[in-house]
Amino acid sequence: MNTKKVACIDLGSNSCRLRIADENGQVIYKNSKATKLGEGLFETGNLIEPSIKRGLDTLGEYAKIMKEHEVQNYRAVATAACRTAKNGKEFATLVKLKTGLDLEIIDTLEEARLNLKGALLNAPKNKKYAVVYDLGGASTEITLARIDGHILHTISIPWGARNSSEAYDLKEFNEVKAERLKEDIQKYVSDFVLDAHLEKYKSDCALIATSSTPLRLCSMVKKDESYSREKNDGACVKCCELDGAVLMIENMSLEERSKSAYIGEDRAPIFAAACVIFKAIYDKLGFDELIVSFKGAQDAMLKELQHG
Repeated sequence: MNTKKVACIDLGSNSCRLRIADENGQVIYKNSKATKLGEGLFETGNLIEPSIKRGLDTLGEYAKIMKEHEVQNYRAVATAACRTAKNGKEFATLVKLKTGLDLEIIDTLEEARLNLKGALLNAPKNKKYAVVYDLGGASTEITLARIDGHILHTISIPWGARNSSEAYDLKEFNEVKAERLKEDIQKYVSDFVLDAHLEKYKSDCALIATSSTPLRLCSMVKKDESYSREKNDGACVKCCELDGAVLMIENMSLEERSKSAYIGEDRAPIFAAACVIFKAIYDKLGFDELIVSFKGAQDAMLKELQHG
């Protein structure tokens, strides 16, 4: 008997991810490719031709894989790069024409909701609230919510690893430029703290960080010798330990980051900026520790497809 297979595609500003699951929720296929869709977006305001080609090639490949696996239902979403690009809707139309996939450009609230729902799978049972932040390629969402998923307050910061690396010229770490980025990020975080009345919830609140940046830094802290996403999913790390890993990144050249087992060639040009943003947020939020989560939007989408 054929089982009902579902799939989700998450097209971010740096990577595109596919997961396919069976009717029991078991992931039977997963893939991630660095499409760098947001490359050049800050300078031009548009998705540029090389990025469009990488995106189309990857989505075309994913469409074939889904067909081979006889996927019966799927959801494909695009986030900040397509959301902010002047030609983002044109790209989604082109995706439909070239690959047959319906690509949904989601707004910041839906992006925050999906990331929250996935990240809360790693929330501790002894807390009533969680602050979840997801550092993407062209935006960063921070959300305060009850553990049951009810959102109390959320913001979207219009800076992520890729667009801030380009805007602040941080492919190579520079202390002055990094300080400018930090100050800009922390203005948004200060507003979040005030508007969310965070101090009211903080004593009964966990901090959870999704995306690859915290997971890579956690692997460094734990001396895993490589980037270990699944192994560290749900791990709790002291912020002072993360400080040490961030300092190591700041002292690396672009070439050293490219050769690092924790970072790699695709991630190296944007990782210094990612670390500046990541640390600026946890510093301003004022938690002593955080939970790193591999679970995020894709986990939420698969769960909703299975029960939808």
